[in-house]
Amino acid sequence: MVSRKRRSNATGTEEQRAALRALVAVPKFELIPLSNAMEHAAELPAGATVTVTASPGKGLEATIELCERLAAQGHTPIPHLSAHMVRDAAHLDDLLQRCQEAGLRRAFVVGGDAKDPGAYHDGLALLRGIDEAGRPFDEIGVPAYPEGHADIPDARLLEVLLEKQRYASYMATQMCFNPEAIVAWIGAMRAAGVTLSVNLGTPGVAELKKLMTISTKIGIADSARFLKKNRRMVGHLLSPGKFGPDALLEGMADVFCDPRADVIALHLFTFNQVAATVEWQQRMLAELG
Repeated sequence: MVSRKRRSNATGTEEQRAALRALVAVPKFELIPLSNAMEHAAELPAGATVTVTASPGKGLEATIELCERLAAQGHTPIPHLSAHMVRDAAHLDDLLQRCQEAGLRRAFVVGGDAKDPGAYHDGLALLRGIDEAGRPFDEIGVPAYPEGHADIPDARLLEVLLEKQRYASYMATQMCFNPEAIVAWIGAMRAAGVTLSVNLGTPGVAELKKLMTISTKIGIADSARFLKKNRRMVGHLLSPGKFGPDALLEGMADVFCDPRADVIALHLFTFNQVAATVEWQQRMLAELG
């Protein structure tokens, strides 16, 4: 049974509650383009903003195809365009034309996990390619790493992020469970001259065991250990053994009220568990009044 008990710190100030409500009310839901993705998409709120990941095994065409189907249902889809999955300039032109024909006005540009990079060796190179092709998007997001990257030094991450500001509109953070670490990272980025708005990346609702496995694979084992040691971070609106981001968000309420931090949206990694994530969202909104 799901507990509806409110944590003593969940109330906060009215300003904090209003900031939380604004973020939770209209998040970006991330979907993986699996064969049953549209079944899960049926659980989305009407007119949702949905980011669609890029799968090396399926190609970027599968990402754009799912975006087309989501757009036909009244959602606002954002395709992930992976640099390592774009073969050359001609392939990029084809992808951009298809996005334009589908009315896709936003994109999220990543380096990607494909083993054999084509003409674009990283996200920055693809951003430049998109810009040279006429930049057909109104908004472009890029990834950011509050707890670092397993294969890229912090100094290089910062250097590239500063360069990406020429082309991008916002940065979405990789999964992290430590609110203090995220807050410190945002402060460091602002001090270093990074001005991109922040989309806070966090799992929606997920089994803790699954999150531990994913965290190890993407190089954030330290964050997973933090979650394991700090059981208060496990969602209090949920049944035991599941994570929900309510505690993480409450721990960052002050930052959401700070215009210098410029946290403008939530990016919810649903792992295609859309129904559970939407249920959490609605209960969180009810708790916030």
